Amino acid sequence: MSELLLELFSEEIPARMQKQAAETLSKLVTEALAEAGLAYEHADAYATPRRLALMVSGIPARQPDSREEKKGPRVGAPERALEGFMRGAGISSLDECEIQDDKKGQFYVAVIERQGRPAEAVLAEIIPEILTRFPWPKSMRWGAGALRWVRPLHSVLCVFGPSEGESKIIEFQIEGIRSGNITHGHRFMSPAAIEVSHFSDYETKLKAARVLLDPAARRERIRAEAVRLAEAEGLELVDDPRLLEEVAGLVEWPVPLMGRFPENYLELPKQVLESSMRKHQKYFSLRDPNTGKAANRFIVVSNLEAEDGGKAITGGNERVLNARLADARFFWDQDLKTPLNLRTPELDAITFHAKLGSQGERVRRITSLARDIAALVDANPDEAAEAAAICKSDLVTEMVGEFPDLQGLIGRIYAEKSCVKPFIAKAVEDHYKPQGPADEVPNDP
Repeated sequence: MSELLLELFSEEIPARMQKQAAETLSKLVTEALAEAGLAYEHADAYATPRRLALMVSGIPARQPDSREEKKGPRVGAPERALEGFMRGAGISSLDECEIQDDKKGQFYVAVIERQGRPAEAVLAEIIPEILTRFPWPKSMRWGAGALRWVRPLHSVLCVFGPSEGESKIIEFQIEGIRSGNITHGHRFMSPAAIEVSHFSDYETKLKAARVLLDPAARRERIRAEAVRLAEAEGLELVDDPRLLEEVAGLVEWPVPLMGRFPENYLELPKQVLESSMRKHQKYFSLRDPNTGKAANRFIVVSNLEAEDGGKAITGGNERVLNARLADARFFWDQDLKTPLNLRTPELDAITFHAKLGSQGERVRRITSLARDIAALVDANPDEAAEAAAICKSDLVTEMVGEFPDLQGLIGRIYAEKSCVKPFIAKAVEDHYKPQGPADEVPNDP
């Protein structure tokens, strides 16, 4: 049994597309192998920012021989029917057929025997065909070629052979790119060409060239090193699986570094700090494990090992984050100058829907419904109406304009700052829930 190694080396693949692309590549190749009669034992797909890779093990050296029986017309059938049957079966004479009996009489049966082809020849046909129709969510063309790929494709590595020892190159060409056994390491730390012969050799040499092929290994390195850096400062890493997966798709050799920002920004809500770091900068937040309060530290993941230990990288990211948080602080201070309930009239200037009027009209409808429904569920109609009247008012704040994912939460905080009753302020946030099957369901009437 032999092993197929395929790598598609390109410019940076967006992190959000990598996982699906790797799964799609595995699915298309393994389905094509099965259709061609080439069974396999196992398939693993990998993705980094600059490459998709696939290893399929347990592939036989050639297709099995096949024997197909194609039933034709009855013996003595019209000449035209017999000629059509011979053309369809690919035979030149009825002498090549067998005559078989069944309940309805005797029939011609063409026995078509095909000798299995070498796996290399089959792979050289199916892989280019898969690449030319690969279904990227968004793709591009470059140069004068017709091939569409997510980013310009530079090289194709495709080798087939034993899992240990020398393999053969599966030779084909696609839009001027000829397959080979060459890959490249890290863009900056080890960009030289690397010759590989099988998957184990490929993975080992890439690691030596500062590329961690497996996304799970990159995620674990980021998590473990971030936890170590946080614990060294007596802090705790804020768990963020989605950010971890995204950042692992942005780097081939993750190097977590710790930065800091001025303590006065801790006066901002921790959700604002976390959103600013997560959405804009892809930083991991830290907190005090005893109090749960945000810390003025963050983890940034570099894609290289800097000669200065990352000081310049950390300093640059600190300056960028400081500017972001300065903006957030300005928005916060400006918003607090106007109580939330006084912002409600501004909603009349925002269109909700062309046929349904403004956000202000929408809020007035919600307020009326809230008052009517409250009476039916033994809630206080006046309090329900008060909550409904300000439920969308944070949409006109500077903070929600900058951090739209915090709508509702910002409304609750500003309502509390405006001396609204706590349970009414909480209703402003809760009226957006649940936002998914894992979200909590409000239970306060």
